[in-house]
Order: sequence, then structure tokens, then C-alpha cells
Amino acid sequence: MAIKISKTFLMRKLHQITGIVPLGTFYFVHLFTNSKSMSGDQVFNDSVADIHHIPYLLFVEIGGIFLPLLFHSIYGIFISAEARNNVSNYGYGRNWFYVFQRVTGIFLFFFLIFHLANLRFGLIPGLESYGNPVAGNADRAFAIVAAEFKNIWILIFYILGVTATAWHLAYGFFLFAVDWGIVIGEKAQRYALYGSVGLSILLSIVGINAAVAFIEPCGLLPRAFCEQVEKNEIVKPQKF
Repeated sequence: MAIKISKTFLMRKLHQITGIVPLGTFYFVHLFTNSKSMSGDQVFNDSVADIHHIPYLLFVEIGGIFLPLLFHSIYGIFISAEARNNVSNYGYGRNWFYVFQRVTGIFLFFFLIFHLANLRFGLIPGLESYGNPVAGNADRAFAIVAAEFKNIWILIFYILGVTATAWHLAYGFFLFAVDWGIVIGEKAQRYALYGSVGLSILLSIVGINAAVAFIEPCGLLPRAFCEQVEKNEIVKPQKF
């Protein structure tokens, strides 16, 4: 009898590790950098420039992001294709969460292709970043993204991408903890599940606010939350 690729023990463990370690780390760093859009264009541009100054950046991107992402995405598609969803017969919350995990994974495969082609490489005609990607243009990074997000459909697409990533990662933490025996027992797993749902909501809010901050100062928050940044700016003494 043929062995389903989604049932291969080692491949499943690699799939989980590539989702949690390199890609999870990349997502949190990405979210932190994007949140600096709340502080205005100069702060955000400086953060992008700092990333560009990382030694051996291309090798870090290939080995730490692109290859793990490629493996995680392709293997995830195999898992989704071979999965037998039974929510129609067993409509339990965990079953629905599993379906959401598979659906968001498929959506993120296409979203990340678009995101990388758009803002990383500037390959999509008709968009602001075409020929002028954020990578290599740190001094214009904020302006490029802001121009993209003025298109309401692009903004909505990115908001969907942010929320899908938040859920996929947060629930992935839960699955990782259960499959690796970190969380044992029904009660512990229930609390871990609550924590993963809460984390997904928190990450979604932070990500959405960061996206909106490119077109509205301080995003969805009152501007008073960003006033401290302005107060901390160095004021040069005036000459008389």
C-alpha cells in the first residue's frame, strides 16, 4: 500500500519546524518593523535600511526565509490535498480550526508569492513598486508602501494576508506543542488552544494597525499613542 506523503514522520516534523522557527521568527521581525510605520516615514525607512545592512543578507534570505518557506508551503499543499475533512459529520471546534489552518495555508501560498513579487522584487506591472521595490530603496520604503495601500483592494488583500498569517502561525504553535508532547493532558491543551486563539487576535490587531499606519498616522490608534515619538526627537538649538 502506498504511503501518503502527508503521513511521513520526518517530513511532517520538518514541516512543523520550518513553520515555527525560521518563518515564525521572520514574521515577528517583519511585524515589528512594519509597526514602526506608526512613527512616520523616517523611522520606518531607517528600520528598512538597518535590514539592508545585515551582513550576507541575500544568503540569510535564501537559507532562512525562501527555502524554508518553499518547503513549508509545498508540503502544506500535499497535506491539504490528502486531508479528509469531516466537519460535516463532526462539527467540533478543533475540526473547524484544522480546516481554517489548511485554508489559510493555501491562501498564504498565493499571498506570499504576490507579496514577494510586489514589494521585494517589484515585478507586478501597474503597481507603485513595479521597478522600484522596497528592497534597495530604503529611503523611499514608506512612500512606496503608502502608495500601494492607497489602493483599497491592495490594502484589503494585505489585511487578509496579515490575519491569515496570524491565525496560521498562532494555531501552528498549538499544533507544534501538542505533536511534540510539550502540552500534555486535556486541560493543558484546552488552555493552550485558548492562548493560540488569543495570540492570533493580538497579532491580527497589531498587523492591521501597522498596515493602516501607512495611510493614517498612528494607524487605528489615537495619535496620542504616537506623540511620545515626536517628543523624543532631538531639537537643534536655534542660532540668534
